[in-house]
Amino acid sequence: MRHCLALDLADDPALIARYEAWHAPGAVPAAVIASIRAADIRDMQIWRIGSRLFMIMETGPAFSSEAKAAADMASEDVQAWERLMWEFQRPLPGAAIGEKWLPMQRIFALDEQP
Repeated sequence: MRHCLALDLADDPALIARYEAWHAPGAVPAAVIASIRAADIRDMQIWRIGSRLFMIMETGPAFSSEAKAAADMASEDVQAWERLMWEFQRPLPGAAIGEKWLPMQRIFALDEQP
């Protein structure tokens, strides 16, 4: 299943550069990568334009966003990563308190067109 989510960064070129550096190959802590894979997230990409981020996740049948959230709350390594990321991230307008990545709604699919 594909999940598409959005989030904003602080509109500060220096912070954006640091955020990107934290996401370079090998920079994300191994425990965080392991938690992503353990949740049956099979592919994850983050794209950026300006200060807006777009995440694409491909998940397998065992993926549960609720189980992933619970596992993340129980992991000190993931919680440390989340605290670090909040230094750079800003919630989207309309996000609830503490809510980060918001799911996007697909409005067009070429394969559904005549």
